[in-house]
Amino acid sequence: MIALSTELAGVGRVTNRQILDLAIRAPRVMIDGAERSAALSIQHGTIVAIEPFEVVPLAPKVVTLSADVVLIPGLVDTHVHVNEPGRTEWEGFSSATTAAAAAGVTTIIDMPLNSLPPTLTAAALAAKKKVARGRCHVDVGFWGGAVPTNIDDLPDLFAAGVFGVKCFLQDSGVPEFPPLSTPELHRAMEVVAGLGGLMLVHAEDPAVLHVSPTPQGRSYAAFVDSRPDTAEAAAIRTVVQASAATGCRAHIVHVSSAAGTRLVREAKSAGVPITAETCPHYLTLAAETIPDGSPQYKCCPPIRGAADQDALWAALADGTIDIVVTDHSPSTPELKLLEVGDLGLAWGGIASLQFGFAAVLAEALRRDVPLADVLSWMSTGPADLAGLSHKGRIEVGADADLVALADGETFTVTAASIKHKHPVTPYLGSELRGVVRSVWLRGTRLEDDMVAGQLLNGRTL
Repeated sequence: MIALSTELAGVGRVTNRQILDLAIRAPRVMIDGAERSAALSIQHGTIVAIEPFEVVPLAPKVVTLSADVVLIPGLVDTHVHVNEPGRTEWEGFSSATTAAAAAGVTTIIDMPLNSLPPTLTAAALAAKKKVARGRCHVDVGFWGGAVPTNIDDLPDLFAAGVFGVKCFLQDSGVPEFPPLSTPELHRAMEVVAGLGGLMLVHAEDPAVLHVSPTPQGRSYAAFVDSRPDTAEAAAIRTVVQASAATGCRAHIVHVSSAAGTRLVREAKSAGVPITAETCPHYLTLAAETIPDGSPQYKCCPPIRGAADQDALWAALADGTIDIVVTDHSPSTPELKLLEVGDLGLAWGGIASLQFGFAAVLAEALRRDVPLADVLSWMSTGPADLAGLSHKGRIEVGADADLVALADGETFTVTAASIKHKHPVTPYLGSELRGVVRSVWLRGTRLEDDMVAGQLLNGRTL
């Protein structure tokens, strides 16, 4: 057998006792944040050896990639609203995971709303798993929810397999998922801390929103004024105080503003156990260029201006913001009020699961940010947030979730190319970067109609 090269020494090699299922040889592979050539050996869905490219492992199938593609770990998106059961006309497990696979996303974590019932009890989680089973094209895990009436149910919810719980501090937009008051947040975080769990928080302060202008009409600027950055900052301050007081790990979802990043940075410097995410739409779209009367751009918190966008990129660069996930939150076109264009009345949510990575990659390269950084934010980082140490990386012992990406190619988003349930997205007509050539899920090469996803459980308590 050819000896391991110096740069790959110690990362594992095949022994004569191992019977492989697949080998992938690639002149370009992203390993430990660097691009190199390698040969990967895969057995029972797991990477069992990484050897020099010159090695041809003894496997029944050996795939050799061309130099115009780079082999990357499957992406992990920990912020996806699948909406099934109950609002399956908005999205469902089959359509959402088909869109994910098309994007090279091999693992998603489903949010506890806007399904009916929301994932607030072990029984509700079981109901969601029942409808998801046999319909998933990629692996799927589940967040639970925390609302005023289920705080005592959280231990059972964690024991049933959620990866953490999410709460709102203001109206969530659906009546079955009410917000926590500040005292309720503290109480819930005490429970979650005692379980060693994670609390995710949608951070907008209801008191600030109450005195902000009422959103109405077609003006995008007026909509932004109705959800000011002061609301995000005030809510993050509340979460930081609760996390510091209870010791609970807290994660701020979809940070949208420079003001928000400053507070997260200060909290981390003070040793508060807090992490944060932002989303592709905040990194690639800016309020100055969003046309009035375009509800496909509406989300909460809103897409802000170019200065906030620059601050988010800087916060990713210095580690203040940990990950980038889509917050894929589709609805029916009717709820989006596309023909009316009223930003106050339209449903708020961005549909981007299929296009988030390609949008971020295009903007990253424009800003001279390397692919390795994007993968740390959109693959390894989200996997680590959820405790999925076997996902989001190319290393011995990891799941063979792999993507052959033509990173030098661009494509234009068309309605016909959209895999999620409705062809509504702010990226329609945009030129994005990175064409997915092939996807392997635990060593199985995915085809368009293949249902190979597994349902994932969080840590058993």
